[in-house]
Amino acid sequence: MIETLALLSWATAWPYVLAALFFSYLLGSIPFGLIFAKLAGAGDIRKIGSGNIGATNVLRTGKRWAAAATLLCDGLKGFAAVIVGANMGGQIFAVFAGLGAFIGHLYPVWLGFKGGKGVATFIGIVLALSPGIGLVVCTAWVGFAQAFRYSSLAALVSTALAPLFFLFFGKTLFAALTFILVVFVFKSHRANIVRLIRGEEPRIGAR
Repeated sequence: MIETLALLSWATAWPYVLAALFFSYLLGSIPFGLIFAKLAGAGDIRKIGSGNIGATNVLRTGKRWAAAATLLCDGLKGFAAVIVGANMGGQIFAVFAGLGAFIGHLYPVWLGFKGGKGVATFIGIVLALSPGIGLVVCTAWVGFAQAFRYSSLAALVSTALAPLFFLFFGKTLFAALTFILVVFVFKSHRANIVRLIRGEEPRIGAR
């Protein structure tokens, strides 16, 4: 990973790196959950359920199409950022673009830096970095979600697999990125972890 970063001429590349971070942050900060919930007539999603703008909370409104659209678009934010970054300057730019989109989703400037929990955007990023590993993460999420009916538990377990797989296949730069993102995912799920331990976490589909 250090060797990969050293290959970049930072003296000339830093404006482009900042640009990748900035524009991917703006992309990631688009609050699709808030937009689709309002379009579905559910009102302000921040005043419903957990108050989160992610797909799971949108689903609690009963508007399934809005939840599906939120899940898809939140994932596409991360996917598009990485693809554009890769085309712009290779793996390093892809990593910074993915990081920017993820941070934008968690801390959008438009909503007082209170955004989603980042799982769909995380999966979009991983799919763009490695479709194979991304599919494994998606499959793990679906499997745990169906088995236990806890979105948060499925998210925590499936996202934690990504850096391990990247490390196993020798992709240390991607492993480092996803490890950092996983730390943020766990941080954003602190309350969920407490509720899971107490047995108070709402199951998928609960209003």
